[in-house]
Amino acid sequence: MIEGLSGGNANGGEAVLRNLAWAVERVNARGGVKLAGGARPLVLTRYDSKGQIEEALSTLRSAIDDGAQFIVQGNSSAVAAALIDAVSKHNEREPQRRVVFLNYSAVDPALTNERCSFWHFRFDAHSDMRMAALMQVLKDDRSVRSAYLIGQDYSFGQSVLREARRQLGVQRPDVHIVGDELHPLLRVKDFAPYAAKIKASGADAVITGNFSNDLTLLVKAAREAGFEGKFYTFYGNALGAPAAIGDAGTGRIVAVADWLPNVPTPQSEAFYQSFRQRFPNPADDYVHMRMHLMIEALAQAIEKAGSTEAVPVVLALEKASVNFHGQRGAMRAADHQFQQSLVVGVMDRQGSPGVKFDVEGSGFGFRVIRQLGPAQAELPTSCKMVRFD
Repeated sequence: MIEGLSGGNANGGEAVLRNLAWAVERVNARGGVKLAGGARPLVLTRYDSKGQIEEALSTLRSAIDDGAQFIVQGNSSAVAAALIDAVSKHNEREPQRRVVFLNYSAVDPALTNERCSFWHFRFDAHSDMRMAALMQVLKDDRSVRSAYLIGQDYSFGQSVLREARRQLGVQRPDVHIVGDELHPLLRVKDFAPYAAKIKASGADAVITGNFSNDLTLLVKAAREAGFEGKFYTFYGNALGAPAAIGDAGTGRIVAVADWLPNVPTPQSEAFYQSFRQRFPNPADDYVHMRMHLMIEALAQAIEKAGSTEAVPVVLALEKASVNFHGQRGAMRAADHQFQQSLVVGVMDRQGSPGVKFDVEGSGFGFRVIRQLGPAQAELPTSCKMVRFD
């Protein structure tokens, strides 16, 4: 795992680590990955990129030198893009030491479109898919007549705002965009000036792809500025955001995800309860189903390939289909974009109808208000992949 374990998104990196470590533990508890020479355990080793591209590239070299065959990363599309290029170059130079890159969170659409790679697989829905799911809710929300778009100034944040503007034009051309703004990534300490502009704009809703401190601090500042509109978010359901806004977010914070703890099925509830047993500290309450599907898909692919060699595993991963605690997903071979369900939830107080579980001990959770099956969430691809089979 190459991830920012220090720096502005250290809490996000540590949260990912818990999910991946637990998923690996589960595979190993059933005997590991079955190969002809006997079952082998998965080993997860972490490398701190500090959230920086150069550090990530340096740790990639260290990981490969240490014998890593599978690289996992996600908390930055800019880092993911650099790793895709570096992995491709490495695999060309050293075919005997090829590696496969599995991405669980970097959602810039380009990574499985114009920048798609034979060696890269994405297990999260990309930002255009997430935005389309959010718009399924926003298009029916007649309380929204004006929207303020704000995001982080790098490839992912730019793509979110661009797609928000495009999809609003298609789904809700009556909504007036009263702000369209980018800010430095994970460097803003005081969002009060941004919140003041949002409040002054008269916006009914904020649309943002912000994550980590950039979301929490934005939400806090908006609350303190007296903003009473809605937040349509990609990541408003975790890492401090619900606690930051508190009661003011009831019915007003909307989030899209591959899965939410209050998905109303017995299998989903069993999965979440088992996570809380493994990590009982409320501060550790950050669980993402897609990371577990990714590890299950990897184990499945290694077993089907009968090998840990890169090309056979890639070919098996292209056909991966997993069903875990009722959540299904399948890899699309054309672009290596995982196809899975998406859900949209709205924040409400724990104990309200549909909100059995809260987030991070905050007393607030997310009620599922829209579910999209894989076929509904799927979008076309422009990938023209160079293959090595």
